[in-house]
Amino acid sequence: MRAARYYGRGDIRIDDLPEPEVTPGTVGIDVAWCGICGTDLHEYLEGPIFCPQPGQPHPTSGETLPVTLGHEFSGVVYAVGEGVDDIEVGQHVVVEPYIIRDDVDTGPESTDYHLSEGLGFIGLSGRGGGLGEKIAVQRRWVHPIADSVPLDEAALIEPLSVGYHAVQRSGASAGDVALVGGAGPIGLLTSAVLKALGVTVVVSELSPLRRQKALETGVADHALDPREVDVVEEVRRLTGGRGADVAFECSSVQPVLDTLMEALRPTGVLVVIAIWGHRADFDMFKLVMKEIDTRGTIAYVNSHPPVIELVESGKIQLTPFITGKIGLEGLVDEGFDTLIHRNETAVKILVSPSGRGL
Repeated sequence: MRAARYYGRGDIRIDDLPEPEVTPGTVGIDVAWCGICGTDLHEYLEGPIFCPQPGQPHPTSGETLPVTLGHEFSGVVYAVGEGVDDIEVGQHVVVEPYIIRDDVDTGPESTDYHLSEGLGFIGLSGRGGGLGEKIAVQRRWVHPIADSVPLDEAALIEPLSVGYHAVQRSGASAGDVALVGGAGPIGLLTSAVLKALGVTVVVSELSPLRRQKALETGVADHALDPREVDVVEEVRRLTGGRGADVAFECSSVQPVLDTLMEALRPTGVLVVIAIWGHRADFDMFKLVMKEIDTRGTIAYVNSHPPVIELVESGKIQLTPFITGKIGLEGLVDEGFDTLIHRNETAVKILVSPSGRGL
């Protein structure tokens, strides 16, 4: 089979690999679609970050570079290993792409397995990835999804789960006003979750395409261009002078962080979703004087089942966020290059590793 393998900064190659072995307790999946994530771009430009460097095996997967990339993916079950009796060949599935030690409680009541020591990610830390034609995944991390959900949409359930967990961390509820800084894929999908909960959403974004996408999909009530509008003043106007109840930092850009801090009401909640590759200049005086509650959020924890329910019920529509589809051979030139140098022209680009989806 073919797979996109990451060898190090700026070095991705399409390799021919043996198909994975479907061992006891695992599920063999024909990958249908895999999204390109911002984390993949960070690895390409600045890494290795999450990917294990040569000579430093990942503590749980035991693997080092090269690794197969891709952690936002959907597919169809082609085989089940011994002991797997609740998934059938032919079922549509998505993957919660964790690599977690066997002694960690990952049960339905856990709220912290995503923070466990030695954690890794399929598609970054080893054990295959969604940018390969096939993959074998432990049953715990495989989630069936209704055939009524197209497999291209299903590939967005992983990033949607990131937004869902961030909204959970914020404590936002119906009637609140949220300011989302950055309308890339995570900002838009976080907005989608907020709208599904009855929150009024204001998006701040430079890209006209992404602002339009936020409005035409209905995930934002207001989409502001910070070059043309004083975002803080507009949020205050929209809230009767009070300010936003919650804010989500989805850009890793300093002026966006500053704007969110200023636009929040006293005792408001700031949630940082973006992975910052550098230190931020944080206004501690404003944090103290407004009693801002600042929270980090990473990935998801037992988020996939409720997110799948939101998608299957039709409360969140994912098709509008897919702005490109490519084959594996176009991964760098058509996918990475677009998202790195012309990211204002795209939201989510999906890859068909086998090419059958094109």
